[in-house]
Amino acid sequence: MTQTLMTQAASNTDGSSQTEATKVAATTEAAKAAPATETKEVSNQQAETKEPQAQAEAKVTEVKEAPIELKDFAAPEGVKLDAEAATEFKTVAKELGLKQENAQKVFDVGVKLMQKWEARQAEAAKAANAAWIESTKADKEFGGEALDQNLAVAKKALDTFGTPELRTLLNESGLGNHPEIVRAFYRAGKAISEDRFVSGNRGPAKTGDRDFAKSLYPNQT
Repeated sequence: MTQTLMTQAASNTDGSSQTEATKVAATTEAAKAAPATETKEVSNQQAETKEPQAQAEAKVTEVKEAPIELKDFAAPEGVKLDAEAATEFKTVAKELGLKQENAQKVFDVGVKLMQKWEARQAEAAKAANAAWIESTKADKEFGGEALDQNLAVAKKALDTFGTPELRTLLNESGLGNHPEIVRAFYRAGKAISEDRFVSGNRGPAKTGDRDFAKSLYPNQT
């Protein structure tokens, strides 16, 4: 069948339109496929980037979780460490993640604070002892000019009733200089003085001892 010019033109137009439509469709499909490819490449790059980061984080975690071993701490010359306290400090240092060098620094500060505290305690005890001595010397009952004589009376009571352990306690603590301790032994010494004490050669009864015992234990018969 012979096509007219108009029919032929229409036919060519339809064909051209189909070709253009095909090109558009292909371009659209390509455009749709391209982002998927690019997205896949980006995902691969992110995965590659995350993998070294994950490995680095794993190494850091391993380092943090590694147990810390601390050696015994060095103490200044002349300082005797309390074993229990040193062990407790070592445990705390491990919990805080302190390395040996830093733990030693903190330990040194603790020792210095302890030494200062002990020095202050010794100064306070020394000052208290000096105050007791002055009070004993000035006491109205046994101090003053007759102090030495009255101290001898107190010492007699200590020699009679005291034990070596008591004497050591009074000397080491300084309580032997306390006016109330001196007063107690002074009065006890007076209670067993010669004018109230009957010796064994002069009779069987020791009234001085018995009276003193009653003054200490009034409920005894």
